[in-house]
Amino acid sequence: MKTMKSIRFGLMMATMFGGAAVAQDGEPITIGIPVGLSGANSVVAPAVVQSSELAVEQINAAGGILGRPVAIQVVDDGSGATGAQSAFNTLVFQDDVDVLISMETSAARNAGLPIVEEGEKPYIYTSFYEGRSCSPNMFVNGWVPEQQVPPVVEKLMADGARRFFLIGSDYAFGRGMLEFSRQYIESKGGEIAGEEYLPMDGSDWTAIISNLRGSGADAVITSTAGGAPNVTLTKQLRAAGNAIPYANLAVDEGTAKAMGADATGILISASYLTGIDNPENKAFIEAMTAKFGADMRTPNDLSVPQYEAIYLYKAAVEKAGSTETDAVLAALPQVSFKGPRGEIAMSRQHHAPLTMYLGEVQADGSVKIVTHLPDVDPGAQCPDL
Repeated sequence: MKTMKSIRFGLMMATMFGGAAVAQDGEPITIGIPVGLSGANSVVAPAVVQSSELAVEQINAAGGILGRPVAIQVVDDGSGATGAQSAFNTLVFQDDVDVLISMETSAARNAGLPIVEEGEKPYIYTSFYEGRSCSPNMFVNGWVPEQQVPPVVEKLMADGARRFFLIGSDYAFGRGMLEFSRQYIESKGGEIAGEEYLPMDGSDWTAIISNLRGSGADAVITSTAGGAPNVTLTKQLRAAGNAIPYANLAVDEGTAKAMGADATGILISASYLTGIDNPENKAFIEAMTAKFGADMRTPNDLSVPQYEAIYLYKAAVEKAGSTETDAVLAALPQVSFKGPRGEIAMSRQHHAPLTMYLGEVQADGSVKIVTHLPDVDPGAQCPDL
């Protein structure tokens, strides 16, 4: 049951982002959310669901979209390809949702995208990822390597690192991120001391950590499946007494906090950190706290793009005057939303320029913002779109 406090925050945010509440009528507009409630993403998925619930509550408090109420349908994709096929089929063909909006593993996204295209639905992908996944039906508001990797590499090099060891999960995201990292490091005069992978559901990093120790590397960069693999790798690195400078390309702020002391000193490059100082982020965190209280999951670089994507979809539907797929897809690159990360518009080949923040995990689990780079372009992701 909603408390009066959460309703007040919903109305305050609704007023900030769209006007006063009005009556709703008609069939609900349904947002399908396929997400990894089980599997590798189960650590981060609850925060994604919470941010979705907040956005929909606020939008409904302000009168819905085109005067219609908004509903969400959450389906577990198991964080992988097989589960995603089932989840996407359910949402697209059985539930006939109006749009799909969610973060997922790259394996799940790749499995679900053909179903989105066959079912002719709009799809906003809200996860950071390895880049260059293109479809007329898909828009992306998370970061890509061109936006995320350079701040990390340049910080480590400024601190003296020249030989890098790369560790990843063996799937599209892990390999894609580290391929870009390797190329960027070498373009800056650095060397790769080693590059190793573990299957996405793997949890024993012992052999790889041993190889890292003997490699002569003076920095390590990891790119693992979000959630559980980040935890197991970091804990095993620390248990082995490895104090090498460490940047993680996939850990979210909430997971870093859950690691406790093991996460201290990790460098994070993100488009969202809770310490961003703007009115929209402060209002968002206040609204999340009011709605979920002690059960709130830490807002992070996966859940906040989800929140903003729902508002971007709202803006596109209102610009189009319709939920019809072709009209919404035509409107999406023309709209923007000013949310916790600032002004977001998926206007660059279905991707978004983003302000990137370089953060360092502190002993208490918080993330200190070291520096930021405004409006970093995603580069040439989908030139044919």
